[in-house]
Amino acid sequence: MKSLRLLFFALIMGLSAFVLSSTPAKAQCAMCSLNAENSTQHGNTQGKGLNNGILFLLSMPFLVGGSVAILWYKKYRQQEAKPPVLK
Repeated sequence: MKSLRLLFFALIMGLSAFVLSSTPAKAQCAMCSLNAENSTQHGNTQGKGLNNGILFLLSMPFLVGGSVAILWYKKYRQQEAKPPVLK
């Protein structure tokens, strides 16, 4: 239980340091941003496809991390739920 508390504390501290020290950044290259701007101005759907692709790539690490967390939680809970054997 102590290691779980320590892990939770480290996670909270790491996330807070990341959020508080982040600065805005432009993450697209010049060609991608130019294509996205031009496609939205002329009514094309290329910009929408680009945004959907970015969201798809963003969701994959969260799905993998969430799956691992759920499996870890279920395994940990099963070990805790077993009653002690008295002889």
